[in-house]
Amino acid sequence: MRDTWMGPSVLSADFLRLGEQLAELEAGGANYIHFDVMDGRFVPNISIGLPVLEATKAGTSLPVDVHLMIVEPDRWVEEFADHGADRITFHAEATPHMHRVVQTIEAKGKVPGVSINPATPIGVLEEILPYLGQVLIMTVNPGFGGQSFIDTSLDKIRRMREMIDRVNPECRLQVDGGINEDTIRAAAEAGADMIVAGSAVFAGDRSPGENVARLRAKLD
Repeated sequence: MRDTWMGPSVLSADFLRLGEQLAELEAGGANYIHFDVMDGRFVPNISIGLPVLEATKAGTSLPVDVHLMIVEPDRWVEEFADHGADRITFHAEATPHMHRVVQTIEAKGKVPGVSINPATPIGVLEEILPYLGQVLIMTVNPGFGGQSFIDTSLDKIRRMREMIDRVNPECRLQVDGGINEDTIRAAAEAGADMIVAGSAVFAGDRSPGENVARLRAKLD
């Protein structure tokens, strides 16, 4: 199995204890922090923005991976780059100008990524793939945490892995949605090498760091 990175999503964190929980995630073996941005238009929910991103960046030494679930991402990628994002992913469905947005992200010295929703075919990424540092396959419909993993996503992850290996082997393949102790290994075996987990990390009686460690143990 590939070197797999674990990225807890702070969307599920306790924001009254954000600094404390970021430290726990780092101690538990997280490789990066995933930061979900929702605008209430591209997805039916509104989430965190630039001030929380600044606080997150100040509270961890880990890279911050920003996932923009917003319309017109070209209007905002520079702002998120300037406020602490290390990696920025936007949705293929949200703009007709993927290449232009990727160029803007790269010009800011950040790693560009593109995400696709569960019903979007992987073929929309083939032309932009040579320019990407990561691809994000959504394994739930974006907008809310705590959803169940869509099982048919495993075949999609396998096919995306094959395309990446053929076109741009340096590109990372990320999955987000419904990842827990029952689904994480299957996603990794299908080809994902960046795993996002939210509810499974910030739920139950254990600390977030302990939950990250338990999830990582499923990969070993």
